[in-house]
Amino acid sequence: MTKPGIPNDFTLSTACYGPRLRAIDDQALSAVAMGFRRLELGLNDNPSDLAGWEDCRRETGMSVDSVVVGSLKPKSDSYSGSQLGSSDANQRELAMNSTRRHIRVAQMLGAPTIVVRGAAVGSDKLDAEARLLAIELDEANADGRILVREKVSEFVQRVQKRGQKQIEHLCRSLHKLRSEFPETQIAIEPGLAFNDLLNFEAMQWVLDDLAGQGVGYWHDTGRIYQRERAGLPGQGAWLDTFSKHMLGIHLQDADDEEFDLPPGAGKIDFRLLAEYVPKNVPHVIETHSKHGRAEVLGAVQFLVGLGF
Repeated sequence: MTKPGIPNDFTLSTACYGPRLRAIDDQALSAVAMGFRRLELGLNDNPSDLAGWEDCRRETGMSVDSVVVGSLKPKSDSYSGSQLGSSDANQRELAMNSTRRHIRVAQMLGAPTIVVRGAAVGSDKLDAEARLLAIELDEANADGRILVREKVSEFVQRVQKRGQKQIEHLCRSLHKLRSEFPETQIAIEPGLAFNDLLNFEAMQWVLDDLAGQGVGYWHDTGRIYQRERAGLPGQGAWLDTFSKHMLGIHLQDADDEEFDLPPGAGKIDFRLLAEYVPKNVPHVIETHSKHGRAEVLGAVQFLVGLGF
């Protein structure tokens, strides 16, 4: 066995490595040196080379908690999971096949859960409007931000109405995947954009529709902060409503300029999170790859100090 660092109870996303390390055995050895015992296969510009996993697992004792759908190809703004609710049957089938591949990889790695992230409503017009609203919000002063938030709220309601049929398709796709792979849990995570299909109300619809079928909720602190900043439901509302369905959480900080920050480097209230997040689900540290070992270890110390 490799001599470990000071152990911690967190999971480290391979997204944190960026271009620095590509092979999963190198990623695992680095994680062990920082005290981690678990990995998540995350989104990356350079997907992890999985060839050395078995030898690595035996040497380090490392395990994999989760696989994010999209992690087997270069990172992009359009995640393959986002098409599971597409109105186009061919796109849905392509997304289904991609998700099946990720499930098989998760099973090979011994990961019990895949994470389906991002589900934009299929409309170029709504996509463009969402991008413009995001720019308006960033550029608005304090008074102007109130008006933009009202526009965002109205826009999200239109997206929700437009996406009703796609929610039905998403539920059917998830149900079919669970029937094909009953041993693998599926966690759904809200996306960042205002035209995301899985807004607050829609998340409840999906979880209610698939209750008892191995489909749960995955929280993302950075993305919810950005939505809260736009006047949409914030951390407390999402956690109060969905913590009982939670299969895991991505821990990252954010401020008004960026997300994917190490916890403790932004404005998110992690004390609130510590009160809500179940102890028995993966707590995944997921930061931008520009933040190195020192920042990751600082985030671990910060979170432990808050009771995580």
